[in-house]
Amino acid sequence: MNIILLGPPGAGKGTQAQHLVETRGMVQLSTGDMLRAARTSGTEMGKKVAEIMDAGKLVTDEIVIGLIEEQLTTQKGAGFIFDGFPRTLAQADALAALLTKLGQSLHTVIEMRVDDETLVQRIVNRAEQARAAGQPVRADDNAESVRVRLMEYYRKTSPLIGYYYAKGDLRPVNGLAEIKEVTASIEAILG
Repeated sequence: MNIILLGPPGAGKGTQAQHLVETRGMVQLSTGDMLRAARTSGTEMGKKVAEIMDAGKLVTDEIVIGLIEEQLTTQKGAGFIFDGFPRTLAQADALAALLTKLGQSLHTVIEMRVDDETLVQRIVNRAEQARAAGQPVRADDNAESVRVRLMEYYRKTSPLIGYYYAKGDLRPVNGLAEIKEVTASIEAILG
């Protein structure tokens, strides 16, 4: 079972992906984690990734798809959770082609729907709580940065909502519900 978790930053994708990893034995494929791992791997692909990132450039879709293919053919699990990928329509097409090439398919796309202002407040509150507890806080966990990240998400990624809706793959859940409720909604979708 291969699924995509779609939603803006702070919608709870990571929390829900972790639950699916623990309860279903799925493998979470986070492009950020894959790029960081590749960068330090010493492989040819890793050297290429490090070179691009060190130059402050964006890693190409071709390289990201290559990293995903590597994971899909080497990792074993009860399916894959795509977290943070695809981000664009071109990446969605590339993922579909890759899955077809490997004889796999996409089971569903779960859209974690949120109200933007509530989400901004959630992230700001989370950062304040972490600060108060002496825990590390992301430098961009403030209202202004979150709004910029949301704008970037809507600019690039929101077209995927229509794309997957048109394919009949999109299943929305209320991303602002309590964590247990979101988990239950996702479990109901996955069956």
